[in-house]
Amino acid sequence: MNNELKKTLTPIQLWGIIVGMVISGMYCGWNYALDFTSPVGFIIAILIVTVFYTTFMFSYAELSTAIPHAGGPSEYASRSLGKFGGFFAGFSCLVEFLFATPAIALSIGAYINFLVPAVPAVVAAVIAYAIFVLINCLGIEAAAKVELAVTIIAIAGLILFVGAGAPHIKMSNILAGDIFKGGFSGIFGAIPFAIWFYLAVEGGAMSAEECENPKRDIPKGFILGIATLVVLAVATFFVTAGTTDASVISSSDSPLPSALEGIYGAGLLSNVMSFIGLFGLIASLHGIIIGYSRQGFAMSRAGYLPKLLSRTNSKGAPVYSIVIMSLIGMLFVLTGQTAVIIVISSFGAVALYIISMISLFILRSKEPKLNRPFKVSYPIVPAIALLIAFVFFVALIISNFSTVLWVIGAYALAIVYYFVYSKIRGTSAEVVEEGLDGEII
Repeated sequence: MNNELKKTLTPIQLWGIIVGMVISGMYCGWNYALDFTSPVGFIIAILIVTVFYTTFMFSYAELSTAIPHAGGPSEYASRSLGKFGGFFAGFSCLVEFLFATPAIALSIGAYINFLVPAVPAVVAAVIAYAIFVLINCLGIEAAAKVELAVTIIAIAGLILFVGAGAPHIKMSNILAGDIFKGGFSGIFGAIPFAIWFYLAVEGGAMSAEECENPKRDIPKGFILGIATLVVLAVATFFVTAGTTDASVISSSDSPLPSALEGIYGAGLLSNVMSFIGLFGLIASLHGIIIGYSRQGFAMSRAGYLPKLLSRTNSKGAPVYSIVIMSLIGMLFVLTGQTAVIIVISSFGAVALYIISMISLFILRSKEPKLNRPFKVSYPIVPAIALLIAFVFFVALIISNFSTVLWVIGAYALAIVYYFVYSKIRGTSAEVVEEGLDGEII
């Protein structure tokens, strides 16, 4: 075993990983927002979140093409803010991804239970999780091919849903009831679930080191990916909310099949939608396993985590990182608390977004001559992304204070770990970082 990743990804495979990581958010999870606000309030939340992700991904493309590294955000922060900044960014990424995965696995369990009631949802979730951990151990080339296939099927499912539901949209469904439900606090409470439409889209950066030509391929994959997701998110919401009562949507673990069942009755179409929905959930489960395993690999290689996690097998897969990180994720599957897990994952994501945009500004000042094959419109676009990310941070704290307290406690423990582990390694807080070619830099 060694600690080198293989360069095999093409732009279309990177697009498949990016869209696949996120696409489960179209099939379920976002609908819990309607417990907090009205469909109109959620539209406002979606618009704010969409503006953020569009500006963020253009900014992120600059970072990932200038520094194509498996660590992604932890490498950008380390280079701009020092080793502690790199650890903070890497831990935030792990919080985002490791909590997103059990939420998705639980949704897979719910969809399987919908189709086969005899199979308990949690059991189905754990089995599905284990299967895709094994597939990831076969290497990035095999993993990327599986990801691309299931992503295409999942997109086809959304197109089917929009085609079947769009003729039945009634604006009265969107405008019904109290359109000011929850007021501004309701919109704040809905933001984590609007984020769920796009959460983990930045995970493609963790595959940058495995691209055949990172400086050319990453902008193509990123920009096409975010464009695809914006169209799918807007279409999915309007068809679901325009055809179904908000109270039905908010209480369903499978909102798209429920919407079709309300239009056409129980039968073939809703069952087909449930079956295809599994592919969307599987695409995200599989893609996010790729993301957090590469983050664990990179943090190990940089000296933040035990060296075992940066070993790869003959297929170039960081097998120890895949398996150990996934076992942690499986523990949270057993809680069954999908909505709470989504909030925790969103907190990690927002912390990551803030430190990534700060890193971009510092690197522009600190390393003006750094080769940047793709340049964002600076400083306007990253400034918009950073400002909205701070709004998200405030919204999360205000609307989910008790949950966020636990997350802050986890960050405090992680910081203690960082300084203790650094001292044990005999380097205080200055940990040796390995370059991409294995040399000390």
